Amino acid sequence: MKNIKLFTILTLIFVFISSVVYAKPSNVRVVKNSRDVWKLLVNNKPYLVKGLEYSADIVGKGSPEVNSWMWSDLNNNGKIDGPYDSWIDFNRNNFQDDIENSVGDFALMKAMGCNTIRIYHGENVNKELLRELYRKYKIMVIMGNYLGAYTKGSGADWSTGTDYLDKTQKKNMLENVKKMVEEHKNEPYVLMWMLGNENDSAGSTLNSTKTNTNATKYPKEYAQFVEETCKLIMKLDSNHPIGVCNATTKFLKYYKRYAPDVDIFGINQYTGPYGFGTLWSRVKQEFDKPVLITEYGCDAYNSKKNITCEEYQAKYHRAAWKNIENNSYWGEGVGNSIGGVVYCWMDKWWLSGSSKEHDTKLGAWKGSTIDGLFNDEWLGVCSQGKGKKSPFLRQLRNVYYLYQQELWDWDPATF
Repeated sequence: MKNIKLFTILTLIFVFISSVVYAKPSNVRVVKNSRDVWKLLVNNKPYLVKGLEYSADIVGKGSPEVNSWMWSDLNNNGKIDGPYDSWIDFNRNNFQDDIENSVGDFALMKAMGCNTIRIYHGENVNKELLRELYRKYKIMVIMGNYLGAYTKGSGADWSTGTDYLDKTQKKNMLENVKKMVEEHKNEPYVLMWMLGNENDSAGSTLNSTKTNTNATKYPKEYAQFVEETCKLIMKLDSNHPIGVCNATTKFLKYYKRYAPDVDIFGINQYTGPYGFGTLWSRVKQEFDKPVLITEYGCDAYNSKKNITCEEYQAKYHRAAWKNIENNSYWGEGVGNSIGGVVYCWMDKWWLSGSSKEHDTKLGAWKGSTIDGLFNDEWLGVCSQGKGKKSPFLRQLRNVYYLYQQELWDWDPATF
């Protein structure tokens, strides 16, 4: 444990003393070489996405506004809380001891080996914060637009959901996408645009949470609208690729026929502790595009024994990342993987039941975990402990050190 603490402290020191340099707008593209293998290039250099879904939500608050964490300064010290003022609760006593100084999530993620975060565009984007994220920590941003998922951007009523046959709703969504691209296209932190979030699935958990669109009923029309959106983005910005985020592979044939300008097939996958199976070869055969795992992960709670289980969570992540890496340009597999995004940085308490309680019952959905259930509020790489020191306290789980010391293997000398 002492060696782990020392390694973390040393990497954080390297982050803090690193120089800040001016960065020009990024140029990102996907290319396929003569071996039929895909690569993601950032400013002409190969880039494997080592990503995290990031937010720093406050315990006790309900479903937060999009990106509200980018402005939170509860201690009124002039610094954003999660990114700059979080601290590691090394002994897990839920108290900030004298040696547990504030380091910030951005430094912690960089020390973990992360090079990308995935967020969604909204009215609350703090561009200067994202510029700092890139300038100082060299972490880029997958900028997403829900494209009507959860009725976001469409103006649809929740009870009926987004309708991809409705001209007014489509116009609303295109305007929303246009605003996103125009606002961020010249920023160096942008890695790619990501459209939707599981719009290809009605979605279901034990709580019946739904994506709430009619895309599954009209897959052709949805794919055609994705293509229309791609063409809009391409007119506005030629420097960044466009992805579409899915829950399944059932729309592949529709994208191939009706949305050829999609650059990247994104998919949220929680398929088990042995990797992603035939996903890579299926995409290769049906829609030959590079694949980004836009979400993957495992919870750290065993509901059968009512205890945390960090060992299984780490085992799950190891197999998942090895599979992502093996099917990338650097591996021996199919060759269409361009990386993955871990879900998520820290436990979210607002997803199920009371936002003041760390749920162990309501927010659960069936899957290949140690207890057969994914517990929604326990998927974090780190936890917020008992929640009394939110949004500052971080208890780093075993999976954090797995990525830091083995899987993403960040070398401070290269920073």
